[in-house]
Amino acid sequence: MSEESENRLITVAIHTYDKAIALRSLLESEGIAVTLNNVNLEHPSVFSGIRVRIHEKDLPLALRIIENHEIFIAPEHKANNADSHYILVPVDLSEQSLHVVTIAAAIAVKHKASLTLLNSFIDPYISGEGVQLTDALTYDIIDAAARQQIATSAKKAMDDFAGLIREKMKAGEIEAVKFSTEVVEGVPEDAISAYAKTNPPLLTVMGTRGADKKEKEMIGSVAAEVLDSARYPVMTVPEPVAPSGISPARQILFFCNADQDDILAMDTLLRLYPDAEASVTMVVIPTRRRWLEINRPRSAADALTDYFRTNYTRFTFECVSTNADKAAQDVRRLNEIHHYNLIVVPNKKKRNVLSRIFHPSLAHQLIFSADIPMLVIPV
Repeated sequence: MSEESENRLITVAIHTYDKAIALRSLLESEGIAVTLNNVNLEHPSVFSGIRVRIHEKDLPLALRIIENHEIFIAPEHKANNADSHYILVPVDLSEQSLHVVTIAAAIAVKHKASLTLLNSFIDPYISGEGVQLTDALTYDIIDAAARQQIATSAKKAMDDFAGLIREKMKAGEIEAVKFSTEVVEGVPEDAISAYAKTNPPLLTVMGTRGADKKEKEMIGSVAAEVLDSARYPVMTVPEPVAPSGISPARQILFFCNADQDDILAMDTLLRLYPDAEASVTMVVIPTRRRWLEINRPRSAADALTDYFRTNYTRFTFECVSTNADKAAQDVRRLNEIHHYNLIVVPNKKKRNVLSRIFHPSLAHQLIFSADIPMLVIPV
């Protein structure tokens, strides 16, 4: 981006005076310079609205703050920021988990981050026939001892797994990075989401099965459930993918809606791959209100492509369009041409549980249809 472009002021919002002042305070607290101008320049004494303007170079960060303002103004989130430079790796202590840890460690080295290995166990006394719908849940001393034994066994299994990882780090089979372990009680997908919410990670890396085995877990996939509820970036790594297959990311398939959320997603991608020089295929899936706009001479997709080419010069971009029903089919067709090693999906927040069941996210659909690593970025 040229110096002239960096210093150019652009309008990020138009608000009433009080809201404009509040937004300026929020953006300035995050290091973004802000200028306020009256919309009605002919009659400045008439407050028809206040234009909030920032330098163009600050747009991705400003959009992220505005779209997630409840996070940036929450003091408890500020307190967690200092500890958030880690990669969360859910593990089931299997051979596949070792594979995922190997990949996560390679990513951690590039970001000078640590790993947290998370394993969850389910108490059969709570989850099974022992639960009764009474006013109070009671248990005797024998049950309590049995539950304690289950927790102790889970921690012992994690300790053994951690010892195996240390041995592989010593042997050079896994990159040597700092890591810690956590064992919690609960359903895996709920435990992962709850832990990430309390301890925001830089990235969550999860393993998935190969395409030949995914048909068996179409319902109840832990990774798919986590993708739908995640508030932080999640990378899924299929079983057949080697650590060298995801870094560096040279061929990227980037799904987008041709709106400002795509800028947030691209900014996150660049921060996770700051040194990558990649070819990006933008697959535009327009929302219903954009079906007409997408075919205009100067469409939102054209504008977004131009913005990316100007501001993300390490990447080259080409743009195609599709619709949600054909997305999985187009992934296979485009992959035969480009051989992608990363799919990026901006994942919009789902409305509720019924929405997830009857209208699963694109990321949820894609996880079952391709043996390609996928980076899902909540927007």
